[in-house]
This record gives sequence, structure tokens and C-alpha cells, in this order.
Amino acid sequence: MYQAVLTRRYLTSKIMPLLAMAAVTLSVGTVLVTWSVMGGFLETLLNSGRGLIGDVKVSWPNTGFPYYEELIEDLEADPMVTAAAPVIETFGLISLADDRVLGVTIRGIEGESFARVTTYDESIWWRPIDEPLPRDDARSDPRLGNQGYFASTDWAEIERNGLTLSERDGRGAAVPGIHVSDWNIRTPAGTYQPAPPLRVTPEGEEELLNIWLPDDALTMHVMPIDSSGRGVRVVTRTIPVANEFKTDIFEIDSRTVLARLDVLQEMLNMQAEGAQTIEEGSGGFEIDEDGELVRVPATVVATAPARVTDVIVRGEIGPGETETVALKERVRAIYEAFAARHRGEVPPAGAVRVLSWRDLNRTQIAAVQNETGLVLFIFGLVCFTTVFLVLAIFWSMISEKTRDIGVLRALGASTAGVTWLWLRYGALLGAVGGLLGLAVAWMIVSNINAIHDWMGVNLGLKIWDPSVYYFVEIPEDLDATKAIVVVVAGVSTCLLGAAIPALRAGLLDPVRALRFE
Repeated sequence: MYQAVLTRRYLTSKIMPLLAMAAVTLSVGTVLVTWSVMGGFLETLLNSGRGLIGDVKVSWPNTGFPYYEELIEDLEADPMVTAAAPVIETFGLISLADDRVLGVTIRGIEGESFARVTTYDESIWWRPIDEPLPRDDARSDPRLGNQGYFASTDWAEIERNGLTLSERDGRGAAVPGIHVSDWNIRTPAGTYQPAPPLRVTPEGEEELLNIWLPDDALTMHVMPIDSSGRGVRVVTRTIPVANEFKTDIFEIDSRTVLARLDVLQEMLNMQAEGAQTIEEGSGGFEIDEDGELVRVPATVVATAPARVTDVIVRGEIGPGETETVALKERVRAIYEAFAARHRGEVPPAGAVRVLSWRDLNRTQIAAVQNETGLVLFIFGLVCFTTVFLVLAIFWSMISEKTRDIGVLRALGASTAGVTWLWLRYGALLGAVGGLLGLAVAWMIVSNINAIHDWMGVNLGLKIWDPSVYYFVEIPEDLDATKAIVVVVAGVSTCLLGAAIPALRAGLLDPVRALRFE
């Protein structure tokens, strides 16, 4: 009983122990915020890796490989595979209406199949929305349809055009990343406001272009590669822009342009071409449902089938590394059978690259994991000073309360009882400080982007630059496991700091303690 009474009295009447509690609060809050941001960075990196390239990629860069439709059929027939899609990836230049020329990665895709493997359908930015984003209190998002210039915009059609990479008339179109053109201003609310670009005239004057990228066009410059790996010539084509996409990864959003697969195939001389022949057994006449004799068109077969550089695969697996390795080996086995059927026509199984999303992001993943461990280790050492602060405070308190401890011992309190009194006091300080630190960390992490935006507007501080830190927004991942580990560590530091003074108090001789001045 005396332990509970004294613990409560010391907790509410002494100021010095509150410093130890504050130290635990700051330590727990600091470590949790750091771990949550670094963990969120890693989690976002992992999710974006799967979302952009699927789980596994079969790749033969530059010249590409044919019969990819057959390979996709083989892959999708396997129970481990959910979907597969063809992709062409190449480097090129684009020219915009403001006369800027940019070096970008150009990917040729089929919108429907690409969306089955990736999160492309979710990344299309210009689309109709009914409710504003959580921080868009002013409802400034033009996609809400409440702004003059965009009030009559058919957002549903623009979304369809983006998903199919086509214009209304069927022409192939491009979908660049939201930051490629720099014609969109990101607001603190997380929305984008189109900003008309400036073009410098031959006379040296600035001209304001009243255009919006999805209503405009861009010019692509690519270089086809022949079978020996040499560039043939530069091919240039101006194509309309259907939409823009946003993945929240600045490197992708600022340096990637998506184009319709057949358009890029034609520009890179990877389309079906050569002398055409009639498939044996096709053509002739047959009786239709009405009993009439109709002509059956002949099937035209090209001697040189179309090619792609990659086939990306989404599997029926989780994000674990073991599952990913199993899917990669299964895809490799399927390609080996495919290559055996087309020996001499496609790259051999030993030469083609079969890579998982972890393989493609291994450098970034390892760097973030190592950096997270190093930062947590450094912060852990700094926060370990709490042990010495608690030790000093408790040593001082026990010296101050020596006569009280002597009275307790004279009245029959045991060594273990007095020791446990101070250990209990230390544990209580650690628990309260840890919970307060958890509350502070939760408040900061939950509002970290809003806090950062406020600092940028009011203090001129821009700590998180998306061009440096890879992601547009500060990622965060505060989960229960991290919270429990850090709070328990905070309580442990208090117990460790209180252990030596508590043992000293328990071993005090009651006679000497009562005579202490």
C-alpha cells in the first residue's frame, strides 16, 4: 500500500522527475517520427515498384523480341500469373509548345492490359471527381468542374482518352507524367493548377501560351535500332496529349512519357512488316445464320511479326521476397518453353533478362533499409542519454529522501520493497512519458505534410524537396508494432536509469539513514 501512495505523491508533487518524463517523451516521439518517415519511405518505394512494373519483367532491350502475344497467352494460362502485358521501353526526346526539348523515358503500352498488371488506371490524374481532396478546403481542384475555364470540360472523356491512349478520332496519343511539362503548379492542398507556359519569341520577348497540355500535343524523337545494335535514324512524330499521370514518384512523374504501343512500334520499326502471305486454309465461302452464302476474308500473315522489349507480369502472390522469387522462377520456366518453340527467332532463355520488381529496385531498397538502420541506431544512442538523466535525478531524490527511507526500513519495509518502490516510480515515469511521446508522434506523423506546407508558406522552409527525395509527398508509416517497440524501449530506459539508485535505496542501513543530515 505504501508503495502506491508514495509513488502517486512523488509523481504529483515533484518537479525534477517531470524532466525525466519529458526526456522520455522527446525520445519516444523523435524515434517514432523518424522510424515512421523512413519506414513510410521504404513502404512507398516497395509499393510503387510493384505498381509501376508488376511483379516480374521479361526483358530484351533495344531490338525487342517477337511472338509476345503467344508468350502472354502462355503466362496467363499459368495459375501463378494474374495478367501479363507487352511494353516497349526506350529513351528519347520530346519537344513541347514552349520550345523546350527534354530527355525522357518513353514507354509504349496497351492501356487495358497495362492497367491489369499495374496501377495505371489509378494514376490517371485528369478525371472527374465528386469530392475534393482532404486538404482542399477551398475546393480549388479544377476536376470538380467549378472553375470557369474547365467548367465545360468533359472529364470523363479525358479519362477514357488517357486509359486508351487515344484521341476521340482514334489517333494514338501520349500520356506524360504530371511533372514532365512543368505546366502544372502543385498546391499545398495536393491538387494541381494548370499554369499557361511562357515561350520566348525570336525577338527575345516572352509570349504567354494559353494552352493546357491535354488539349495540346508534343513531338517525340526516337532512334530505331537495327539488329546489330546501331542507330538507324531519328524518327520524329507529333502526337496529341490525351491526359497526364501521377505516381507520386518524382523521378517517374518528371521523366516518363507513355505512348500507345502501336505508335511506338511503328516509330521504332518494331511493327509487323515484310512480305505478307495468306494463311493456309483461310478464305473461301461459308453459309451464314440466315442460310446465305457469304465470302470469308482471308487471313493475312506477316512474315516479320511485331516486337516489344518487355513483357510485364502480375502474379497471384504477396509482396514477400520468397513469393516473388518463386514467381520469377516460374516465369523463367515458361519463357524457356516458349524459346524452345521459337528457337532462332527469339532470344535464348539464357540470354533474356527475367527480373522481379525487387531486382529492379534492389539498390534503392538496400540503401533505404541501411539508412533507416543507421539513423535509428544514431537516434537510439542519443536517446540512451535518458538513462543517465534518470539515474542522476533518482540519485538526487534518494539522497534527499534518505531519512524517509530510514523510517520505512525501521517500520519493517524490506530491501526488496524499498527497491521496488523506486523501480515502480521509474516505470511509471517511463510509461507516462512513452504514451505522451506516442501521442506527440501520432499528431506529427498524421499531419506531417500539412506541417511541412505551413512551414514553407510561413517560414520559407522547404525541407522536403521532391526532386531530391524521390517522392512528391513525405511518406509515413506509423503502425502498432513500431509504437509498442519504441514505448517499451522508453519504459526500459527509465527502469535502467532507476535501477542503481533504487538498489542503493533498498540497501540503506535504517540506523544510518535515520541519522542522515
